[in-house]
Amino acid sequence: MNTTKRQPRQRPETIARRQEILRAALDVFGSKGYANGTLIDIAEHVEMTHAGILHHFGSKNQLLLEVLKYRDESDVEDLEEQHIPDGIEFFRHLIRTASANARRAGVVQAYAVLSAESVTDGNPAREYFEQRYETLRDEAVHAFQVMCAERGVETPAAIAHASASIMAVMDGLQVQWLLTPDEVDLAKASEFAIEAIVSAVLDPRPPVLGEHAD
Repeated sequence: MNTTKRQPRQRPETIARRQEILRAALDVFGSKGYANGTLIDIAEHVEMTHAGILHHFGSKNQLLLEVLKYRDESDVEDLEEQHIPDGIEFFRHLIRTASANARRAGVVQAYAVLSAESVTDGNPAREYFEQRYETLRDEAVHAFQVMCAERGVETPAAIAHASASIMAVMDGLQVQWLLTPDEVDLAKASEFAIEAIVSAVLDPRPPVLGEHAD
């Protein structure tokens, strides 16, 4: 006999309410940070009580993790099978993401604030961001390996540095853009940086600035 307990299906109105709370939490955490943004702040956004938020998510920590998951899903919602592509399409996806982010400042701000806060002691999002960056770096490394194999060239050791650099430049440009959106073109600057890094891996040239000092 199958004794597995079946999870009750959520009603459409419950799902809609949870989505509303997640959007409000994204706004609050983005503007105030996780430490300073309270459940009361979020509750006021959706005209609920503090207890009502806890009814849906159990705790502030759990709400934060659900917010991060919700943000991740928005990155792949337009992709086939909602999965990040491979090879050159991976890097094209990153460029399209940067372009999309230029139209959703609230999401970008929340990500920038929460990722920065995650390095502090005891922050509940630290493990999430550690795993996220590790996964993205691994996916970039694999995309480079696929592209090198397609071109019949040896995979350079620099792909690990290139992969970390792409993630860093994307996040760094987002912060610059949030601070001075009229001076930084997030989409074009991200495309330029990603194109330059990918080209440096696939078509390496002698360094213009010289070798770094040991």
